[in-house]
Amino acid sequence: MLRSSTVIQAELSFTISSSRSPGIFFIQPFFGETHSGIGAREFNTEKLFLRIYFPGVRRKNKMNLGGGWMWRLLLLSSLAAAAVAAHEGQWDGDVSDDDLGLDEEELKVLMDEEEDEATVADEEQPDDADQAGSDTNVTFQVTYKTPVPTGDVYFAETFDDGSLDRWQLSKTTKEDADEDIAKYDGKWAVEPLKENKVPGDQGLVLKSRAKHHAVAAMLDKPFVFKEKPLVVQYEVNFQDGIDCGGAYIKLLSDDGNLNLEQFHDRTPYTIMFGPDKCGEDYKLHFIFRHKNPLNKDMEEKHAKRADVDLKKFYTDKKTHLYTLVLNPDNSYEMFIDQSSVSRGSLLHDVVPPVNPPKEIDDPNDAKPDDWDERAKIPDPEAVKPADWDEDAPAKVEDPDAVKPEGWLDDEPEFVPDPNAEKPEDWDEEMDGEWEAPQVPNLACETAPGCGDWKRPMINNPQYKGKWKAPLIDNPNYQGVWKPRKINNPDYFEDLQPFRMMAFRALGLELWSMTSDIYFDNFIITSHKEVADRWASDSWGLKKLVASANEPGIFTQLLMAAEERPWLWVIYILTVGLPVGLTVLFCWPKKSDDYVYKKVDLPRADIEEEEEEEDEEEGAAEEEDKAAEGPEEAPAAAKEEEELEDGGAGDEGDEEEEEEEEVEEEVVEEEEEDSKAPERTLEDEKNGGDSAEESHKHAVRKRRVRKD
Repeated sequence: MLRSSTVIQAELSFTISSSRSPGIFFIQPFFGETHSGIGAREFNTEKLFLRIYFPGVRRKNKMNLGGGWMWRLLLLSSLAAAAVAAHEGQWDGDVSDDDLGLDEEELKVLMDEEEDEATVADEEQPDDADQAGSDTNVTFQVTYKTPVPTGDVYFAETFDDGSLDRWQLSKTTKEDADEDIAKYDGKWAVEPLKENKVPGDQGLVLKSRAKHHAVAAMLDKPFVFKEKPLVVQYEVNFQDGIDCGGAYIKLLSDDGNLNLEQFHDRTPYTIMFGPDKCGEDYKLHFIFRHKNPLNKDMEEKHAKRADVDLKKFYTDKKTHLYTLVLNPDNSYEMFIDQSSVSRGSLLHDVVPPVNPPKEIDDPNDAKPDDWDERAKIPDPEAVKPADWDEDAPAKVEDPDAVKPEGWLDDEPEFVPDPNAEKPEDWDEEMDGEWEAPQVPNLACETAPGCGDWKRPMINNPQYKGKWKAPLIDNPNYQGVWKPRKINNPDYFEDLQPFRMMAFRALGLELWSMTSDIYFDNFIITSHKEVADRWASDSWGLKKLVASANEPGIFTQLLMAAEERPWLWVIYILTVGLPVGLTVLFCWPKKSDDYVYKKVDLPRADIEEEEEEEDEEEGAAEEEDKAAEGPEEAPAAAKEEEELEDGGAGDEGDEEEEEEEEVEEEVVEEEEEDSKAPERTLEDEKNGGDSAEESHKHAVRKRRVRKD
């Protein structure tokens, strides 16, 4: 069993030059082999290897793999692995060589390595052995070989030879069209892509706009719908976008009268497939013509619309791969870039259906005159209320409205423009009497209004409208009438719509308002695997080159914002919202909840003031005593002795009572502080004054007691 015998014909080669170790590294993906020869039957896709060639480097020489070389080699290996994975991801299904119909000659052609090839470097930079530092030049090269079809192929075209010898331009005119545009005179050319070109690869390009184009080519052999599936595949690139036009193909029927020089829009075809767009309607057509077995008429059957949004395939200016697969079991599937976009059945998923219904409505049946299909009817017993006024207006003047003060009744709302002048060419006989244009009255700008004042209108509370009887269930309701069914005289049943009329030519008959539509690599075969192999050798390289030239993520974002400026809002929110939330929740903040409480004055300062006052009083008493003289000294000494002897006990009692009173005052103040609510700044100021007065009052008490 061979999963895929595709030969990878694309090589990634990287040229790295530095001052110390100039050389060229070739990284080539290949599959494991059982011996040194290469054969399609010996591929083992379960094992994937990468060959790294170092031309001009002998094995005995030691290569200095410093940190710089390590990451370069790692990068090159990653790129090569990604390229191989991209190719391998396109190969699916298990098919044997016998199933593909490959003989020894076809295998030899498949493995032929002497095909003409073209190689180009997207960015060539010469090696400079004297370059200082670790500056490195990297060259990306793509090797293209014209793909060779294998297996059961009915038609294959690459246009790489640069000619249209196989194709026939139409020489007729389009019916039901204006004479100046009826001719199929649109120009075709064979040329490479404008962007992301693969050297050596060319395609068919529609060069004219607003013209009819028609070109066709015969198949190698007609395709007959029997037991083999049909696979149609080709590439399209809207290089300049697309305004209105198509890029579909027609498989022209083999009816015995096919003349490619007379190919036009009414030439019989079996299948039409491909993209089409006009306005904002993006389509992927799949239309087949089915023959009615009763009257032999040909009817067009349209497949359902694709399941995905197709807009990007028309606007990204990239080469896209379109594939149609029809199976003998009447199933079909459409692919874009090898991804399924629509699938269904020829029996059930086309419009109109292939098989007509067995029964139809009797065209001669008519609804009876007494058929009542009203589900609800007005209540015949309902009576309009006596106070129901149908003539009441919906709006009335507001009776509570009052004219605003300053309303200018005599001033008009508009006045003739005083600066206007009659035109010089005004003819009163022809144009009538000239009148200056009306402009708003400047006097009304400062007033509530000008002119006749009218009351505003309000909803009429008495308005009820036209009276209607309430609806009730119709007792005579018979349901919605339908004509009776009869057998369809045109009924037939075709269980094999796949067996369509054979075709033997492929044609492009197009009208487009946009030029430079690129077509390439047409193939018609009976095996999906053959088409996938063909795509991997052609479209796969285009995809690889386009991916390599893809701009960075930031560049894409900027380009998108240029086309859609509203994306800047999304960008700002995406970046600014996380930053703002981080600052909001993580940045320390000061508390704004201040509690205003009564603050007691420092007691240390109060005690110091009391001590100073006591010392001053004591000094004054001593001066008075000294001034009285020595005559009073014995009497004073005697009084002091008496006080010391007799008043010692009284002094002690007074001091204890004083301390108890002070403690009681302190306790009362603390209780008042605990019960007092939080106050404002003004309350705090008043509280501080009262506290200071209470302290002064206590000090006076203590002084009196001491005296």
